[in-house]
Amino acid sequence: MEKPTLLLADDHRIVLDGLKGLLEADFQLIGTAMDGRELLEKARLLKPQVIVADISMPLLNGIEAARQAREEGVEAKWVFLTMHPDVVYVTRAIEAGAAAYVLKHSASDELVEAIRSALRGQLYISPQLRSDALDEFLDPNRRRVKSTLELTPRQREVLQLLAEGKSAKEIATVLEISPRTVETHKYKMMDDLGLKTSAQLVLYAIREGLVSV
Repeated sequence: MEKPTLLLADDHRIVLDGLKGLLEADFQLIGTAMDGRELLEKARLLKPQVIVADISMPLLNGIEAARQAREEGVEAKWVFLTMHPDVVYVTRAIEAGAAAYVLKHSASDELVEAIRSALRGQLYISPQLRSDALDEFLDPNRRRVKSTLELTPRQREVLQLLAEGKSAKEIATVLEISPRTVETHKYKMMDDLGLKTSAQLVLYAIREGLVSV
């Protein structure tokens, strides 16, 4: 029987090497990526069955990469391996189509099981993350209406890069748009969100799980 194909993404080489050692006996590793844009490109090209990715990656976070890949028809199962125990990150990941959410310190015990659950079409979340707030999110009968404004994919991209400290010119180069367009997105977000300063916009990005500190 052929092993399921796997794409790994993390911005630390030592983590990628550790994951290879943990997973290569059960899965076929077909590629690695060290930032979110490389991840998205390889997901399109390689079409893996499973993608194991960190959330906090430069240029494009893992959640946004998953969201864009899903919109483009990439059918991989997304398994997030992260240090973030916050329910905000868990819910954002699930909204983006995650099939599993595993804390890094639990990887050796849980990751293989999480991947197998994802391949069976089951949602896997590290047991220590379960809470009333998360159960409410997962239960459509208890879910509350979201109050936060939904940003467009392009706005989320601009916002993450702004929060990473990049200038409008640098963002324009990464996204292949003009600096003026970057500024337009920035001020449109500030206006829609009722924010007055760039610092407030960065804090919003952190709170919404688009970038971490």
